Amino acid sequence: MKKEIRFLFVLASLILTILACAFPPAGITPAPPVNVETIVAETFAALTGTAPEISATLPPATVGLLPHSMYFLNNDGAGLAQVYRLETDGKTVTQLTFEPAKVEGYDVSLVDGSVAYVSNNQLLTVNADGSNRSMVVEGGPRDENNPFLTSITNPVWSPNGQTIAFGHKGLNFYSIISSQSNRVLENDIDDLGGGLFVPREMYWPEKYTADGSKLVITLGYYEGASAAIYYPNGNALVRLSNDAGAFICCGYTEWTADGSALYSAYPYMGMFVPGLWRIDAANGAVTTLINGDPGNGTFNYADAPYLAPDGQLYYFFTNQPNTSEFASRPPLQLVRSAADGVTNRITLRPETFELMNESLWAPDASFVLAAMAPIPDVYQGGRVDLYYTDGQPVISLIPFAMNMKWGP
Repeated sequence: MKKEIRFLFVLASLILTILACAFPPAGITPAPPVNVETIVAETFAALTGTAPEISATLPPATVGLLPHSMYFLNNDGAGLAQVYRLETDGKTVTQLTFEPAKVEGYDVSLVDGSVAYVSNNQLLTVNADGSNRSMVVEGGPRDENNPFLTSITNPVWSPNGQTIAFGHKGLNFYSIISSQSNRVLENDIDDLGGGLFVPREMYWPEKYTADGSKLVITLGYYEGASAAIYYPNGNALVRLSNDAGAFICCGYTEWTADGSALYSAYPYMGMFVPGLWRIDAANGAVTTLINGDPGNGTFNYADAPYLAPDGQLYYFFTNQPNTSEFASRPPLQLVRSAADGVTNRITLRPETFELMNESLWAPDASFVLAAMAPIPDVYQGGRVDLYYTDGQPVISLIPFAMNMKWGP
């Protein structure tokens, strides 16, 4: 699941960046000649105008278009982001949360489909059918001048469904069994006086390995961000090395199935150079697989790498001439290669994905879901289309989704 960061650096930008990493934003970047607000509102309304009522129990699983149900964020009729679920038939949509304030982040338990989410600076849970809403952590009043000080962010379920990792003044773990929360890493904040606080280093979770033995986390700084690997059983933190120039953080990482490594890619040109990297989970060593700047007047752009069960690496890629100092919408194409990202690389489909804001791979890499923006100035979510990697016709699923995640 991606939480977009495009420009970091300078304090104001960093604060917005940290919040963008931690919360899936519902806003857009306006373009003066286009009425973006109207387009986005119409896109939201297409799905949420008549949200279906929840069932008393979770419907039985059926063989359908999707291998699992797919959870996502979308605005409700009041314009507030809520959690929804698309069933495996690719058509039936169920609204799961009905909060009076927007949902700012969520995750799905792969054990039973329960949802952990943040709203009104509270960490809450609901069952898979939307019942049994419970507030498990109260974050207290949010400092609107320094929201990173007190905000609850990024809930992440452990694979066994017994723990919720989340950010709040540091890295925390909430135990479902004991109903207790434990902070294992404390944010390092400089108080400059006069109400000015500057983050020296902050911590929030991103994603567990399949066995739950490792957790990739984001490290947020005054200028920029990075990633690290946290080992819950030993309370050990492995930092990245050899990562100069690499943008590895904030939801841009994907674990391999065995948890031995992470892949990360960055598809934009600006304050960071694009590229594709592999991270060794044991020691944090970063290997550059595709250099964003090969030194020949072109740039390599990559996005959403996924090492499939067949041992092949699937991702989005393009090589483009260096015609602009900034590039935020490169014409990516769907490709497959060996695990090194280069050997036997082939293009799988003719389409380009300039308007793709996020993607979600099928577990077997037989297809990828892509959220396509209605216009270039919309940077979160979009119409969800299904693209098969064997060239079958595209299937359009739902008018809008953001922060897509597989359910059980």
